[in-house]
Amino acid sequence: MELSFRKVWYNNVPHPKLVEYKKEQNWVKKDGEFLVFPGGGTQFKYGVTHYVEFIEKALPIIKWGKNIRVVLDVGCGVASFGGFLLDKDVITMSFAPKDEHEAQIQFALERGIPATLSVIGTQQLTFPSNAFDLIHCARCRVHWDADGGKPLLELNRVLRPGGFFIWSATPVYRDNDRDSKIWTAMVSLTKSICWKVVAKTVDSSGIGLVIYQKPTSESCYKKRSTQEPPLFVKEEANASWYAPLRQCISKLPSRDVQKWPELWPKRLVSVRPQSVLVDSKTFKKDTEKWSEIVSDVYLERLAVNWSSVRNVMDMNAGFGGFAAALIKRPLWVMNVVPVDKPNTLSVVFDRGLIGVYHDWCESLNTYPRTYDLLHSSFYLGDITQRCDIVQVVAEIDRVLRPGGYLVVQDTMETIKNLESILGSLHWSTKLYQDRFLVGRKGFWRPLKREL
Repeated sequence: MELSFRKVWYNNVPHPKLVEYKKEQNWVKKDGEFLVFPGGGTQFKYGVTHYVEFIEKALPIIKWGKNIRVVLDVGCGVASFGGFLLDKDVITMSFAPKDEHEAQIQFALERGIPATLSVIGTQQLTFPSNAFDLIHCARCRVHWDADGGKPLLELNRVLRPGGFFIWSATPVYRDNDRDSKIWTAMVSLTKSICWKVVAKTVDSSGIGLVIYQKPTSESCYKKRSTQEPPLFVKEEANASWYAPLRQCISKLPSRDVQKWPELWPKRLVSVRPQSVLVDSKTFKKDTEKWSEIVSDVYLERLAVNWSSVRNVMDMNAGFGGFAAALIKRPLWVMNVVPVDKPNTLSVVFDRGLIGVYHDWCESLNTYPRTYDLLHSSFYLGDITQRCDIVQVVAEIDRVLRPGGYLVVQDTMETIKNLESILGSLHWSTKLYQDRFLVGRKGFWRPLKREL
């Protein structure tokens, strides 16, 4: 992974625009057949290593890979911040839109860094409430006070009680008219949602940041002189699929549930009995089941070259047991909880893993050829009740890079159906124990006369 983190083949992501557009900020450079990532950024004048150390000095209670495990990076660029934190046992969900920066998320995924296409616009992000330990924005160009503060209220929804928001942008450390107005609006908005400033500083490069902390109690909300924005009175449905942004403060979880998770890595195998849809006994049984399947079957008996696998997606993640069983491998897993299955994504985040909601009858928010392995356990057979499985397999083919794998555990009826469809795409397939199918994508594409 270290090599791909630093440089990738230019022909895999032949987008030169960002090289020219950000050449003074060391985002990415072209070097012969490669794109090289020096670790710079708009706010990383001395490199991402210096920037992360700056954060640590600003607020020493932030312990990367201990109390801070799951991070959201808003407007991530080429994801150098999230990529650097991987070595500190921090898993960062980096996201950005497809804008004039052109393919920044494709760069991130090609580097082997977790990332997804997304934007804070009119709909909620596809994450559960109270999920992330820390959210980061370095010149992410989001107008937090826009539309009555809905963008910041959405961050407040997905930030864990007691979690931190790091904002590094010119309004924090410059006092011209434009920046001063933005800062004044931010002060008013954060005060109205009871966020507390726990650090505000400028480093030797002239870059500054402010760190806010979300409250752990609703007592502050009730003491406000004006109840604006209002407190969301309904219980959280916690399914943010096609849900509009709200101009209100999301309710905090009950007192027993909002306790901060165990320090990493203990939190991976510990779960609070109050977590949604899971008790300790069920959770333990699921963890043990996946540990056995992964160690005895997936890693030992299936025709998968795991040394070539970095970006992994679990199409029906459940409690994240598959990802947990792979935690010591040099890879990461995007845990997808389908919208037609039980909503377990909050448990995935509580474990210190990442994921998204998705409807597999629709296209996935990612670029083509961005994952090395997709995994499905007893799901692809069920989806035929909702949409055509041929379309789902076509999407899998789009997302997987050539040479990538589809690993399926399912009934023989489903597996035979998949073998036929994958064969039409010129994939190779191998069956194990009449229950596990490994499909491998080749380089075939139809000629024009075949279309």
